[in-house]
Amino acid sequence: MIAKSLKGRSAAMDPGIWSKLPPELLEHILSFLPLKTLLNLRSTCKHFKSLVFSPSFISKYSSASLFSSFFLLSHPQCYSNFPLYDTIRGAWRKLALPLSFLPPSAAQFNLLSSCNGLFCFSLPNSSSFLVCNLLVKSSRLIQFPFFPFAFEMLTLVSTPHGYKIFLLCSKFSSNYAFVYDSNVHSWRRFDGFQPLLADNFHQEGASFNGSLYFATPEPFSVVCFDLENGKWENLDSEMPRELTFVRLVSNTNEGKLYMVGGIGRNGISRSMKLWEMGDGGNWVEVERLPELMCRKFMSVCYHNYEHVYCFWHQDMICVCCHTWPEILYCKVSRRTWHWIPKCPSIPDKWSCGFRWFSFVPDLYTLA
Repeated sequence: MIAKSLKGRSAAMDPGIWSKLPPELLEHILSFLPLKTLLNLRSTCKHFKSLVFSPSFISKYSSASLFSSFFLLSHPQCYSNFPLYDTIRGAWRKLALPLSFLPPSAAQFNLLSSCNGLFCFSLPNSSSFLVCNLLVKSSRLIQFPFFPFAFEMLTLVSTPHGYKIFLLCSKFSSNYAFVYDSNVHSWRRFDGFQPLLADNFHQEGASFNGSLYFATPEPFSVVCFDLENGKWENLDSEMPRELTFVRLVSNTNEGKLYMVGGIGRNGISRSMKLWEMGDGGNWVEVERLPELMCRKFMSVCYHNYEHVYCFWHQDMICVCCHTWPEILYCKVSRRTWHWIPKCPSIPDKWSCGFRWFSFVPDLYTLA
């Protein structure tokens, strides 16, 4: 009956009907569009452009979970093509960095940090950083505070209205911290922390309650840097005993701070544990790495813990080694441990230089 009633009607949509569609129903329909179609839709009319960027539609589209999330691998031999592991579909892909993002003088570039859909690259020949959102093709060149500029522990941090870049510079007799604010497009310089924090140049700061948290070398402790006022503070919290290495990672969405550490003696780890910062500022043990997995990980890093670094990705705490192409991760909600297998396109002769990043595409984060 329905087919007969539609027979003979024009395939074109009737403007008299569709123009009266309630806005909330239109938003609901559009939220199911593929990402590419949604991006093209912005240029059709002013109404659609404003709708796509409205708070209600952003909330609805984000909740639809149409995006996959990825582990991105950076390696000196990858050049501008980065292997991606789709954590939703369990499949490998590749991401090409558009050369149009790079200035003509950018003969080389290094991926340093990622956050909330943004990537931060260093362009040494251009004396600048490049922050970009590859999904919406937005980018910004940020000049170094001065030149030559030697830095370490760069961390890209998402803020409610933009982002900040934190880094340490030890060029001077006393080291300094520099913070770039995307809202004012300028750098600020603060005093650094003594003694130097760096025993691991691959580990970023853990963003927690408006500050970045770092673990110091032995004797192990935790310090934090307030991104707003530039003040350093030592955490008065008792550390677990017999630690061999310490790494910090945070879940910014839920406001939680975690610590990953090896347990052993004389610099040899016999086990690896996960702790969470409790309400009273004390460390509460959450999980222990199973023995067989611990043996594999310790053999991978050869007990050279300066190669070990951690990051957060979609309910997962990822533990990586600069000399190994696989990822060990803990699914926090289930308290289970797993390995992400080696990318099949990586040659066996690549023995070091593996740097993993969390990549969660975001349509509304602008560089």
